[in-house]
Amino acid sequence: MADIEIPFGDEKLSFTIPAANLADIIDPKPWPALPDVGERTKEALSAPIGIGYTKDWIRPGSSVVILCDDNTRPTPADKLLPPLLNHLNSAGVSDSSILIIMALGTHRYMTPAEIENKVGKSVTKRVKVINHEWRNENNFMNLGETSQGTPLIVNRRIMECDALIALGAIVPHHIPGFSGSSKIIQPGVCGPLTTASIHFLSCRGGDMFLGVADNPVRRDMDEMADKVKLKAVLNVVLNIDGDTAGVFWGGFRSVFKRGVELCEKIYGVPYHENADIVIAGSHPCDLDFWQAHKSIYPAQKIVKKGGVIIIATPCPEGISPVHTDIADYAGRSSKALIEGYNSGQLKDGVGASLATAWALAREKADIITFSPGITKEDKEKLGHTHAISIDWAIEEAFRRQGKNARVTVLPHSPDTLPLAR
Repeated sequence: MADIEIPFGDEKLSFTIPAANLADIIDPKPWPALPDVGERTKEALSAPIGIGYTKDWIRPGSSVVILCDDNTRPTPADKLLPPLLNHLNSAGVSDSSILIIMALGTHRYMTPAEIENKVGKSVTKRVKVINHEWRNENNFMNLGETSQGTPLIVNRRIMECDALIALGAIVPHHIPGFSGSSKIIQPGVCGPLTTASIHFLSCRGGDMFLGVADNPVRRDMDEMADKVKLKAVLNVVLNIDGDTAGVFWGGFRSVFKRGVELCEKIYGVPYHENADIVIAGSHPCDLDFWQAHKSIYPAQKIVKKGGVIIIATPCPEGISPVHTDIADYAGRSSKALIEGYNSGQLKDGVGASLATAWALAREKADIITFSPGITKEDKEKLGHTHAISIDWAIEEAFRRQGKNARVTVLPHSPDTLPLAR
């Protein structure tokens, strides 16, 4: 037997697989962490990529908005922001002229304590930090449509500043190929209609764009970033332990290209065969299924059609504390979900679009979910089989696939980019 241990929230989840059945354990490569993130950030700020020096494009006294991802992302904002604020100060921008917006997309609003933990207490004392209030319709400005027909509705505050800057992390992502760069605009500070349209765009081909750097979604996001005049981004690439492996500052396209190169080296992992059973751990996207669903897509790339995906996730906040009705329709087919949204029956376009991606995965493979945070009833509404334990899930998967079934394990599935040999 092969003894296997994967992260599970703050704990470990252990199980065994017959050694003869184990095809692969696919995990991102170990990568050294930078010894001093703050110092490396200073170096990056002094050597911009694809853009001039800050003092050449920002005027003293300018108003600046900095977009920051929220507590569902591991970006070390508390280490990045102090040197960035100091850098802006040296260009003649005072702390009183700087606003930080937590780019929530359609996630729940962060509490003051969560914001302080994310950006650091010293930052909250220096500058104003607010949530992107996506529930407030008066908070938005309509900028028309992109060339692909996506409505662009954005937080008006980002259009009222002299310079727009953003933080973020670059990791493989099933919707735009990789996160980071212009993704902080969409969905970060856009309205729900824009986000729903982009999510449905990612489903049009019947497959995801995981690991595809140039795709229709990324091009749409870049166009949006151009329209709102995103000037510069400070992006990191993290290693599998959540430590910073690289820091990049400059124009959003140039930073994205450089970050993806490092990201592929860390997270791109070859696999030997398509498996009958794929066990996918959700770490580090453990908070709710709205995050943990990212564990599905790498597994979907590897599993054979008609196979089984086992999701192992804590999800202490259940399916979603925001999109609370998604379980009522998430078990429908992808075709029914698209028709339901187009007909106006499903009002939550963001939820319907993600449910469509979940349905496409279910239409390829059965999904068995072990999650103490999601009730049996809610798992069944998702179209998943409820597992009372990880051992029960594995036993059930073998019952469905046969005793000779081949098994692949993804301990950090959301951050893994499987590459066919």
